[in-house]
Amino acid sequence: MQQYPYNKDKQQAFQAAQQGYEEAQGLFNVIISDSDSYGHQLKHLKNEVNEAYQQIENALEVASEHQRAQLERFQQDLNSIVSEVNLPE
Repeated sequence: MQQYPYNKDKQQAFQAAQQGYEEAQGLFNVIISDSDSYGHQLKHLKNEVNEAYQQIENALEVASEHQRAQLERFQQDLNSIVSEVNLPE
């Protein structure tokens, strides 16, 4: 029997959002704009960013105040990635 399932769910949601953010950030860092596979990489990045946004939104529903601040920073960083590569929304 779990004593604190709410806190565990909160932590799992935050970790999923953090992982999604880190995957999108990592992919962004390796994209080479003049590469033959740039279009494919950009599509993959768009998928990762969208998934990260969704994970962050889910985590924000149950986040603690500290987690919320971090999740909002993740969103801002993802917004910067979207702006830099002009990903269509």
